[in-house]
Amino acid sequence: MTRVRRGYTARRRRTKLRLFASTFRGTHSRLTRTSTQQKMRALVSAYRDRGRQKRNFRRLWITRINAVTRENQRVLYSYSRLIHNLYSRQSLLNRKILAQIAISNKNYFYMISNKITK
Repeated sequence: MTRVRRGYTARRRRTKLRLFASTFRGTHSRLTRTSTQQKMRALVSAYRDRGRQKRNFRRLWITRINAVTRENQRVLYSYSRLIHNLYSRQSLLNRKILAQIAISNKNYFYMISNKITK
């Protein structure tokens, strides 16, 4: 019986896997089985941490806005009242933009907050 010559499909799949895992350390980049497991683990972590990153940035923006809002002695309200007034005015400023304004130009942020409360 003649020998069966294998196609290139499996080799192409493993080559693609090796390219993905080339930056992993040790056996995780050299052996096919462990690099497959590490690839699955890396993709799971990436999927999970994309949501976590959004959550962390939102927390950071809220903390920054709250800090600048409470820092001002003229403004006698907190973050929650500011956001409530912002939504009642139907303003298009989101938390990211407000946090950037609060850090870069506090006077402009105070102008916005005073305009919203009136």
